[in-house]
Amino acid sequence: MRAKELERFKKLLLAQKAELLNNTRKLLKEEAQHSPDDLADETDLAASEVNQNLTLRLRDRERLLIQKIETALAKIDNGSYGICEECEEPIEAKRLEARAVATLCIACKEEQEHKEKVFAN
Repeated sequence: MRAKELERFKKLLLAQKAELLNNTRKLLKEEAQHSPDDLADETDLAASEVNQNLTLRLRDRERLLIQKIETALAKIDNGSYGICEECEEPIEAKRLEARAVATLCIACKEEQEHKEKVFAN
């Protein structure tokens, strides 16, 4: 992959990471403003708990995505970004544009998903 493309993907990854971190900061500020004592009844408390569980799940997903972004940035630095981890062939630029943290080419990803589907049944 050319240096210009690598720089473009690095900027994209850094922008995604910054956005995720900003979202996390906003959520933390919002959570700090709400207190369980503010809730009037059991229904409000239950709704608050559901929202809190959803928020925790979203934050966990964001945490995992940030880890993937860090891994992709490290791959850019060591020169292995854009190479499929299975077949070691280049990953198409269109795939990386759609999912900059992709580690598998389309063919290997489809094969992986097929295996997951077979074993799930």
